Amino acid sequence: MPESSAPSTSRRLLSLLTVLQSRRDWSAAALAGRLAVSERTVRRDVDRLRELGYEIDATPGPAGGYRLRAGAQLPPVAFDAEQAVTVAVALRIAASTGGPFADAADEALSVLSRLLPEALGRRAQRFAVEAVAPAGAVSVDPAVLGAIEAAIAAREEVRFDYSGSDGPARATEPHHLLWGRGRWYLIGYTPERADWRVYRVDRMTLKSHRGRAFSRRDLPGGDPVRYLEGRFRGGDESGRWPCRGEVVVAASRSELEPYVVEGTLAATDDGRTRVSLGSWSWGALAAECLRFDRPIADARPAALRRALAEVARRAAAAAAD
Repeated sequence: MPESSAPSTSRRLLSLLTVLQSRRDWSAAALAGRLAVSERTVRRDVDRLRELGYEIDATPGPAGGYRLRAGAQLPPVAFDAEQAVTVAVALRIAASTGGPFADAADEALSVLSRLLPEALGRRAQRFAVEAVAPAGAVSVDPAVLGAIEAAIAAREEVRFDYSGSDGPARATEPHHLLWGRGRWYLIGYTPERADWRVYRVDRMTLKSHRGRAFSRRDLPGGDPVRYLEGRFRGGDESGRWPCRGEVVVAASRSELEPYVVEGTLAATDDGRTRVSLGSWSWGALAAECLRFDRPIADARPAALRRALAEVARRAAAAAAD
């Protein structure tokens, strides 16, 4: 292959590094054939990698060759597409175990995720989720996930039947494929309703052909994860609970901390604790405030006080029964 048609030096060096990492020994001829360059170019590129800190030994023998060995410091590492996805999945599994390296794995995964192309990132997420899915999670045919990913990348509508609905086939502009609470969800813009919709993928039966092309739209709030969480909570794209309030509980902050996962605690001067919580309705929030089994006071706002009064009325009626 003429040198003028060879890839750029930086890209060639990354390719050479990826190949050297894949097995112990490589002959110069094999490397030249694999990279479609001359053996002279291989020798020059090996010297460049050595200058960058990679420790590459020349192997003896009639053919001669090269071996990448561990150095004193960790140099940059290059992965091909399949290797990058595999590493991302392994890091996701390690981060989910809660072991001594969970935090480090989560940080490394964050770094890698920022560098992965969007399509590879979606593949890594899909495989990782399937690998660490909790018991009771709803599985989905990987071919369906792949078809949705392809439609997102091509910006083409997906057409599908939706179980539980007797209406005609639906169509939506797919934008985000997410995993949450044991299921896969598709966030899409539905022109028919001129609004964003969230669909459970396990209820979707895709049609054999996709629909028209569309231009990408900005999701309200800009964060798909927060948007989906907001829908779970019956709220908006902010991801916050639609009903939020607070009460003062006759218990210390340390007593309440184990029981408040989503909320805030603030100690008062008299040893009690002001608890701020959220829920999907005022009645549910009132029940949440009563679960501490301690006297409560100073409920805010007025909607929460009304909900507490209604809960008290219903409880009194049930007790009288």
